[in-house]
Amino acid sequence: MMVFITSCDLFCPPKSNNSTALDTIVDFSSVDTFPSFKGCDAIIDKQEKMDCFRTTIHKKIGAELQQHSLAVKDSINEIVYVDVIINSEGIFSLDTIQASENLKKELPELDSLLKASVEKLPKIYPANKRGIPVTTKYRLPIRIQLTE
Repeated sequence: MMVFITSCDLFCPPKSNNSTALDTIVDFSSVDTFPSFKGCDAIIDKQEKMDCFRTTIHKKIGAELQQHSLAVKDSINEIVYVDVIINSEGIFSLDTIQASENLKKELPELDSLLKASVEKLPKIYPANKRGIPVTTKYRLPIRIQLTE
C-alpha cells in the first residue's frame, strides 16, 4: 500500500530544466537571407548578397533620379536617408525620407521623385527568417549632388 501512495518522483530522476529549446529563440533584428534581385539570387555568401542588394537598389534609384532635370539656386552636396520597406511578397514601399531643411527648400519635389523611384523598383525575392518570407525595413543613404 505504501508503494502506491508514494510519488513517482522518488523513482524517476528529475529532468533538468536548464536546457532551453533553441527553436523558441528568434532574433527579430536579423534575417537568415536578405532580399535579392534576380541578379543577386545566385550569390551564396550572406555579406556578398547584402552588398549586391544594396548596390543594385542604389543604382536603380540613382538611374531613376538622373532622368529628371533639377534646377537649384545654390550647389547641393547632401545625403538623404530613405527608409524603404520590402514586404513579405517582395514589393517595395517608401516609409520615410530624412533630409535637411535646406534640401527641402531647394528641392521641394524630391520627396515625390523618391517615392516614384521606389515604387518603380521591380518585385524582388523577399528576406527570409527560418524559411518564411518576412517584411524588412532598410535605410538607404542617397547622396544628392547638384551644381548651380
